[in-house]
Amino acid sequence: MTAISIDNNDNIDIIVAMKLHLLVCDGVFDLGLAALTDTVGLANAMSGSLPQAPAPIEITLVGVRRRIRTAQGLTVPVVTARGVPEPDVVLVPAFGEKMPDTLSARLTRPDVPDAVAVLQQWSTAGAHLGAACSGSFLLAESGLLDGHRATTSWWLGPMFRQRYPNVTLDESRMIVNSTHFTTAGTALAHVDLALRIIRGRSPALAALVARYLLVEARSSQAEFVIPDHLAHADPMVERFECWARSRLAKGFSLAEAASAAGTSERTLARRLQSVLGKTPLSYFQDLRVEHAVHLLRTGNASVDQVAAQVGYSDGVTLRALLRRKLGRGVRELRRGG
Repeated sequence: MTAISIDNNDNIDIIVAMKLHLLVCDGVFDLGLAALTDTVGLANAMSGSLPQAPAPIEITLVGVRRRIRTAQGLTVPVVTARGVPEPDVVLVPAFGEKMPDTLSARLTRPDVPDAVAVLQQWSTAGAHLGAACSGSFLLAESGLLDGHRATTSWWLGPMFRQRYPNVTLDESRMIVNSTHFTTAGTALAHVDLALRIIRGRSPALAALVARYLLVEARSSQAEFVIPDHLAHADPMVERFECWARSRLAKGFSLAEAASAAGTSERTLARRLQSVLGKTPLSYFQDLRVEHAVHLLRTGNASVDQVAAQVGYSDGVTLRALLRRKLGRGVRELRRGG
């Protein structure tokens, strides 16, 4: 098997062609699977145009069942996990189930323990494992992510955090990378996941593929998060969110927040940490940022005026917060970029 390592600087040590397995479960998300195969396929097709072409990526679609169909009913030509060569990298595309209730039911199906066993086997053999969107749940089911950082689709964060408390989740990130694991956010983050693997082999090739696919660098899902959607995952958090929205311009008080939510300060803090992975103040700031972005995109108020409407003393503070939370400046946000 090829010796391979991926570090936080995107470096992969390569001796020969990389063996990349896509572990495909029945009902796989069509877009996610296609994004991975097409991005890697484009990389292979374009590598020859580089002065120093990396060895190709040998991609294999692997299943734990002989018959695999996508969520849209298309047949996937897989080979069974038994007997395939040991992979260097394994990527898990998302399930077709997109919401917590349907995803929870999907994880009870009998092919999940079989897929988990294969992931554990490949990890023990030294493979780097990656997943995108709800595929990160399958990786977490294996227990391999315990003690590690990960990301997933932003709206699945509360479910993930409750189901896998030993994984440090940051659903605001588009990509979370460690020595042995790489996880990616929602839907089109499958492209980011594939590019991450390609970048480890050849940064120049990854940049070329990204240009052809018109994919800009994007490190965060935070701009796309709908805070009240997350709040609805828990009644106490929802009560806090309603109180917070009425107080954005006035300021934060944990005592008042707890009273409005009908609980103690300590219980409120614990519940928000459990459901959202945030402190009450941090979530309050998220709501301020969300409202500020809305005002910037839909009106002509100055940055100082917008800052005052969301409770900040001046535009400088708001600009810094937007840059830190979203990675974008006011001008980009006004353009809708």
